[in-house]
Amino acid sequence: MVPHEVVGMANYNKNIFVGTGGAEGINKSHFVGAVYGMENVMGCADNPIRSLLNYASENFTNHLPIVYVHTVVARDKESGKLVTRGLFIGDDYSVFTDAAELSLKVNFIMLEKPIKKAVVFLDPSEFKSTWLGNKSIYRTRMAMADGGELIVLAPALKEFGEDKEIDRLIRKYGYFGTPKTLQNLKENSDLEANLSAAAHLIHGSSEGRFSITYCPGHLSKEEIESVGFTYADMNTMIKKYNPDTLKEGFNTMPDGEEVFFISNPAVGLWAYKESFK
Repeated sequence: MVPHEVVGMANYNKNIFVGTGGAEGINKSHFVGAVYGMENVMGCADNPIRSLLNYASENFTNHLPIVYVHTVVARDKESGKLVTRGLFIGDDYSVFTDAAELSLKVNFIMLEKPIKKAVVFLDPSEFKSTWLGNKSIYRTRMAMADGGELIVLAPALKEFGEDKEIDRLIRKYGYFGTPKTLQNLKENSDLEANLSAAAHLIHGSSEGRFSITYCPGHLSKEEIESVGFTYADMNTMIKKYNPDTLKEGFNTMPDGEEVFFISNPAVGLWAYKESFK
């Protein structure tokens, strides 16, 4: 159980109706969440997308013996390792709400000031595409200052989409914000036929509010810039912002620069307290 960019908090009946619901369930749920707005969804267990899933549970699967098992994982402050904070097992809605309540306490990092420069490291064993790597954007967008910079260290990044069609659509349309994506959606049948891709393009844009600098291990400068990101050399940036020496949260660099470091964007949600309603 972690904060989620599509349904507010991950798991529960999302795994039934989105996870096994086929392309239509995936595409439409992601698109509804994107258009409603990530800032209105992330970290919120109660939202319109979850209401749709709960309606489906009440009307279409209430006769099935479904048992949910949710874990809540967070980073231990002393060891720096991920540890289990809670285990929730049950067949009713409380198994979700109880897990979500704990996740909000241990996975939600509320900041006293917005971040002017964030550095996010994408573990090469897990993040090989922007489809997954853009969690660095999703999970920090409510913490970033207007005009700030998000630097993404992505040593294994080799593609945009996890499959060929998604990769093609990302390369064709790029991460240029909600208005541009919705315009492209109206004018292009290939994007209209893949609402999940359209949702991802909205999610992956800062809407022009802050800059996003990707440092890929295997994509070129031209490829990164073609989808709307700024490019920086991986080897140069990982030496300057060494993930082995930076600590979680705010760091002061030798030259006096302040950066906020995140070693794994998938296990948390960061927000400036004034931006979270």
